[in-house]
Amino acid sequence: MSDELRTELQEAIDTRRTFAIISHPDAGKTTLTEKVLLYGGAIHEAGAVKSRRSQRHATSDWMAMEQQRGISITSTVLQFLYKDHHINLLDTPGHQDFGEDTYRTLTAADNAVMLEDAAKGLEPQTRKLFEVCRMRSLPIFTFINKMDRPSRDPLELLDEIEQELGLATYPVTWPIGSGDRFTGVYDRRQGKVHLFKRTAHGTKAAEDTVFELGDPRLADLIDPELYHQLKDEIEILDELGTDFDLEAIHAGQLTPVFFGSAMTNFGVQLFLDAFVDYSLKPYPRHSTQDDIDPTYPEFTGFVFKLQANMDPKHRDRVAFVRVCSGKFEKDMTVQHARTGKTVRLSRPQKLFAQGRESLDTAYPGDVIGLNNPGMFAIGDTIYNGKKLEYEGIPCFSPEIFAYLRNVNPSKFKQFRKGVAELREEGAVQIMYSVDESKRDPILAAVGQLQFEVVQFRMETEYGVDTRLELLPFTVARWVQGGWPALEEAGRIFNTAAVKDSWERPVLLFRNEWNVAQVQADHPKLQLSNIAPVVSGKEPIER
Repeated sequence: MSDELRTELQEAIDTRRTFAIISHPDAGKTTLTEKVLLYGGAIHEAGAVKSRRSQRHATSDWMAMEQQRGISITSTVLQFLYKDHHINLLDTPGHQDFGEDTYRTLTAADNAVMLEDAAKGLEPQTRKLFEVCRMRSLPIFTFINKMDRPSRDPLELLDEIEQELGLATYPVTWPIGSGDRFTGVYDRRQGKVHLFKRTAHGTKAAEDTVFELGDPRLADLIDPELYHQLKDEIEILDELGTDFDLEAIHAGQLTPVFFGSAMTNFGVQLFLDAFVDYSLKPYPRHSTQDDIDPTYPEFTGFVFKLQANMDPKHRDRVAFVRVCSGKFEKDMTVQHARTGKTVRLSRPQKLFAQGRESLDTAYPGDVIGLNNPGMFAIGDTIYNGKKLEYEGIPCFSPEIFAYLRNVNPSKFKQFRKGVAELREEGAVQIMYSVDESKRDPILAAVGQLQFEVVQFRMETEYGVDTRLELLPFTVARWVQGGWPALEEAGRIFNTAAVKDSWERPVLLFRNEWNVAQVQADHPKLQLSNIAPVVSGKEPIER
């Protein structure tokens, strides 16, 4: 590798920050995303999620159904420049029915921001996603939101994180009051008090006034009770709190904590400033050729998301690729690890929610959009140089199942295309009956909302009316050893055998009790609640 390329790569890596936000539904994730974009200069006016008719929609919620319901149901990528750093914000669905999409997106992130509601603290979906972050040892930054509403005691919220997640906390900012009395935060990094002025609906960046903690004017600007409480709590944190340790943050063992209100913009810029300084830049990724450092001179990357019809006018399909090493250049030729084919990467795109623009180069940590004419699948590796594959992205056990019926047989081609493209995206898992006379796909999902999204998109994007026929199962298990192992087990009661899109055997059960019963009756039969990672095989089309 030339010295010029080495220097170019290192400089680019040092300025890249890639992160995803995890939270329980309604914690304010999309609102925080909007405000980060606002302070990053990527947008000039933030849009509330549950919009009034006169307000604009959230930038990250580009899909029609998201705008109608005021929820996030698909991941998007938002890239912008902040203080000479290239920020890649991977926005994830907050709704628990789309947890698998969030999991896939977290594989492309180098850091995670855990968002909490100050009144509710840790909630179930946050705990579940935290465990995914812990498995990958991601650095976690905590933003405790909605301090402008009645809230729990801040020390109690910190204790909950430490006790329930086993994660040490270091408050970087500290709130001054809560609810109607929330007037600002104390920044422990600078030793200064930031008092905020509210803006209409939080659409513009909040104005703040900065004071030293000992400034005598604060006694007149802050409620005396809150002022004395602030000084007492800061003293407690300084004497008894955890010491700041950047290595522990990068190892996912210590979380910097920030307090604020995304809706009113209080504390958002302080969070963003500290995040740029403390967050982890792109790091080595595990592959079949050991860990690949971002400075490895050859280009490598992996597909973590597919999305169809982001531009309804062109009925396009886009593959989201995380660049892991080397320098990406427009029109470069790469190897496709799963198929062994050579692919020319023309028309690469920089992504910003639904909007896109052409790009010529990208570096480790960046996410690029590639046109996908059916070539890519989630988890695919593309590379130059010696052959390697990054760790695949598994599918998890769905909990509801239904046949998807095409109401109008004359729309067979559109129906088939819609099912194939939504399967590629991972919007739902697609399975099929082993009975060849039953050719309708079986949708397999975690939650009912996924079914609604599929039917909505089949109608609006492909012009196909569908109906669902629910199946009486709640558990899926993949058979380790494939069809020979299933045949060897013989007849299995109270289950249905189906095949997934890769023609692997899957058993459907009515409940967990049935799973335990079958495993007791067939001890040699090994079942998994996670699908094996696929390599070198195309999915079946029906």
